[in-house]
Amino acid sequence: MSGDQYAQLAGAVLMLVLVGSGLIARRLPLGSLARMAAGWLLIIGAVLVAASYRAELGRLASRIMGDLAGEQGRTVGGTLRIPMAEDGHFWVQARVNGTQQRFLIDSGATRTAMGLDQARAAGLEIVQNGFPVVLATANGDVEARRARIAELRVGPIVARDLAAVVAPAFGDTNVLGMNFLSSLRSWRVEGRTLILEPEDAMTMSEGA
Repeated sequence: MSGDQYAQLAGAVLMLVLVGSGLIARRLPLGSLARMAAGWLLIIGAVLVAASYRAELGRLASRIMGDLAGEQGRTVGGTLRIPMAEDGHFWVQARVNGTQQRFLIDSGATRTAMGLDQARAAGLEIVQNGFPVVLATANGDVEARRARIAELRVGPIVARDLAAVVAPAFGDTNVLGMNFLSSLRSWRVEGRTLILEPEDAMTMSEGA
């Protein structure tokens, strides 16, 4: 248990003692005391849980708000076959609002993400007001800002009005996440090839 958690626990115990002393001083019936004590225990427990897991709760709230806002956009076009790169990942060259950008396709990422410089180069309008989106990354939690991509072209596939998040912490790595993949009719990996399929059309291969 961390020092902050010990402090929170000590504060909760002190609050419970003070509340209990006040209830006893009022000489309430035992049943009423038990019910009131149970209610305070629930309240204090909820506060402790919220304080201990504030980062996780922030990520959950961001995901729910993103789902309500409609992050998938609209995707049309043909089937695209992407060979696995030497590093074991799937990379694509895309055009974001007409600018050339390289993306990693990552089914483990909830959202499509762009570095700050790349997003500015593509002319994305980044939302600066309101709470940031908290994302869990390999390097810890990252605060990012919401944006929308008017048009993203990957081979024959065109995604419009696609939600994205932008942060300097992403560096020069752009990611196509699950909100893009979920907008497709299907996507799958066959051997060392990733197949993206928005609708029936001619098939095209994308080099790394």
